[in-house]
Amino acid sequence: MASLDSSNSPPNPSFAIRGTATQNKFLRSISTKEPSFSHFPYTPPRLSSPSLSQSLHTSPISSPLHPLSPSKLNDLSSTYRCVSSVLKKDGQILSIAVSNSLVYTGSDANVIRIWKLPDFSECGQLKTKASTVIALKVSNDRVYAAYGDGKIRVWRKTWDGSLKHIRLATIPKSGSYVRSYIGGKDKMQMKHTGPITSLAMNASDDIIYSASLDRTVKVWRISDQKCIETIQAHSGAVNDIIVTDDGLLFTASDDATVKVWRCNFFRGNQSHSLTVTLPAKSSPVKTLTLNQEGGVLYGGCTDGYIHYWFKGWYSGQLQYGGALQGHTHAVMCLVSVSNYVVSGSADSTSRVWVREQDGHHTCLAVLVGHRGPIRCVTAFSGSLGEESEDGCTICTGSLDGVLKVWHVTCKNKSSQSSAQNVCEYFEL
Repeated sequence: MASLDSSNSPPNPSFAIRGTATQNKFLRSISTKEPSFSHFPYTPPRLSSPSLSQSLHTSPISSPLHPLSPSKLNDLSSTYRCVSSVLKKDGQILSIAVSNSLVYTGSDANVIRIWKLPDFSECGQLKTKASTVIALKVSNDRVYAAYGDGKIRVWRKTWDGSLKHIRLATIPKSGSYVRSYIGGKDKMQMKHTGPITSLAMNASDDIIYSASLDRTVKVWRISDQKCIETIQAHSGAVNDIIVTDDGLLFTASDDATVKVWRCNFFRGNQSHSLTVTLPAKSSPVKTLTLNQEGGVLYGGCTDGYIHYWFKGWYSGQLQYGGALQGHTHAVMCLVSVSNYVVSGSADSTSRVWVREQDGHHTCLAVLVGHRGPIRCVTAFSGSLGEESEDGCTICTGSLDGVLKVWHVTCKNKSSQSSAQNVCEYFEL
C-alpha cells in the first residue's frame, strides 16, 4: 500500500508506459461541482486581469506546493514559438496521437486526419460512417480509435510503396453483441452504456482498456475483440486511464480520486485488484500522464491544479509530491516527454513545465493562441526533423477546431550569452 502523506521516500525512475484524450457531452465528463465548459470564454484570458491574479492565490488547495527559489528561476531560459496552425473545419478537435513520424487527429467529423513530420503535411485520412473520434491510441502498427457510438475501430499501418491503413476490426463485434443479447447474457459485459473517454494499450498481453462515463473500465482481448472483464472502477465518471509495463492500471475519475489497479490474469474473470486510492483534494480528475524517466504520476483537475505523486520502491507504491499551479480553469489533457510535462486547459492555454533533478518544477512557457478549451495534446523530444536534448515539439488540439504545433527549448543561462522568450501565434 502506498503512503500518501510521506514526502521523504526517494522517487524510483522505473515507470515505463505501455503503448501512453460531438458536442460538450464528450469532453471527458462535466462534473456537477464545476461550471459547464460551454460557458468558458473562447478567447485567452488577459494575463493582467485582476481576476486571474486573484485566482492564482485563492484557488482552494491544501497540498504542499514546491516553490522555486529565485536562483533556480534565474538559471533557466526558454524560447517557444508556434511553427504551424491548421484549421480544417472538422469541428472540435477531441483526440490526438503520435507514432514515429506520423500524427493522428480526431474530431467531431467522421475523419481521422494523418499528418507527416517534419513538414507537418496531411498525408492521409481514415474514414468511417461513425463520427466523433473521442480517443486515439497507436501501438506498433495498430491504430485504435474510440467513437461517439461507444465502439473502438482498429486499423493496421502498412508501407506498400506508400502509407496505407487497412481496417481490421470493430470492438465489440456487432454480431457477438446481438447473439449475446438474444442468448440472455449480460449485455453490460459487451458494450459501455456511456461514451468512451480514454483508451490504454497492453499490447504484449493482447489487451486494450477502455474507460467510460458509465464509471467502468472494460478489458478487451485484441485477438478476438471479446470483453474479458468489466471493472467497476469509480463512483463517478472515469475520465482517463493509463497502463504501465509492470502491470499497473491508473484510472482518473470525477469522484476526485486516482485509483491504482494491479493485473493478475491468473485470477480468472476478475483479474484486476485495487491497490491504492489517491485523493486529489476534492477536485474531479480529468487527465493523467506518467513520466517514464522520473517515475512521477501527474493528474490534472477541474480546479486548475496538477497534482503529482512519486513512485516508491515497490510497484504500486506512490507518495504525494505536491501540485503545479497556474491554470485558471480545468486541466483537460496532459503529456510527459523527457523531463517536460505539458498541460492543456479549458482556459485556452497550454503550459510547459520542466522537472528538475530535485523534483521541483518550473513553468517554462504559457502557449497562447487557441480561442477555445484545449482538449488534447501530444509531444516528442526535439524539433521537427531533428532530435535535441534541450527542447520538445508540442501539438495541441482545441475545441476551436484548430491544430497547432509548437517548439519549446530550455537552456541554462550560464551556458548561453542571452535568450529572449518569443511567442508567435496565428490569428484566425
